[in-house]
Parts: sequence; structure tokens; C-alpha cells
Amino acid sequence: MKLQIADLEFEPLIPYEQIQQRVAELAQHINTDFEGKTPIFVGILNGSFMFASDLVKEVTVPCEVTFTKLASYFGGLSQTRTIRDDFDLHVTIEGKDVILVEDIVDTGNTLKYLIEKLLVRNPASITVCSLLFKPDSVIHSIEELKYVAFQIPNVFVVGYGLDYQELGRNLRGIYKKID
Repeated sequence: MKLQIADLEFEPLIPYEQIQQRVAELAQHINTDFEGKTPIFVGILNGSFMFASDLVKEVTVPCEVTFTKLASYFGGLSQTRTIRDDFDLHVTIEGKDVILVEDIVDTGNTLKYLIEKLLVRNPASITVCSLLFKPDSVIHSIEELKYVAFQIPNVFVVGYGLDYQELGRNLRGIYKKID
């Protein structure tokens, strides 16, 4: 099934049912790894909102949830080197185990920026949980990237929170651009 979003065509890549299964599996790993702790999940908006919501619903350890908003795509097809920091955390993370929840890790540029920004606030730990990971696009290796739902090739994707020109976030599955 092809989809038209703005001026581009997309086709299915990862169905919703498969996403839900992987989200539950990641949450189980987090439950095990953070047993006896109270992590704070930090969703990185806008793209991670669906993933963060579904993930924390499956987490059984006590936890906090908050959000920050960064942007590096600005509605286009490729990431820029510029990070727009729209709003900062309004909670204290000192001494806390932080789990950053990201929609997609490609170059690593945005996460590198955010992790460096948060490390000066002295968290107990920082771990990254990402829905998608494009290993062929990595410029900055992120050692904190511990939980990945899906590795994908270097293709442009929308759906399940990810957008093209602010459209497509509401799609239940993940779709790749047709070349």
C-alpha cells in the first residue's frame, strides 16, 4: 500500500503490530535493568511522543516521565548540523537514572548535543532507548545507546511519531520513502 504525504510517496516498512511487540520487549529489558531504581524517562519531542507513551505503559518499575524538545530536521528530508533547542527540562536530574527516549538515531548529532548538555547536571546515569537506529548514518557513536527497537537502512521514514513536513506522525506503522 502506497501513501502520498505532501509531495512524496511512501510504502510500509514496519507494521504497527511488530512495533508493539518490540516496545513490550524493550520495556521488559528496562524493567529488569532498572529493578530497584526509579528512572526518569525523557522523551525527545516531537518524534518520540508515540514511542515514549507506548513504552512507559509497559514499564513496571516506578518511574518519572518528562520531555524536552530538540529539532534537527525542520520538516525536510535530511538532518541539518544545526540543533534547535526548543525547550529544556524543568525537572532536576541530579543523582537520577535518565533514560532518553528517541524516535530515531541516525548521525548521532542530536543525542551527542543532548547528552553533553545533561551530563553537567550530574545524573547517576544516562541511557538511550531509540525506536529506530540507522547504523550506516552514524557520525557520532553514542555509547549510551542501549535499547534499540529496530535497525533500519539509511532510508527516510515517517509514521509512529516521525514526520515529513509535519505530516504522517499519526500513522500507526512506519513507512519508507519510495525512491
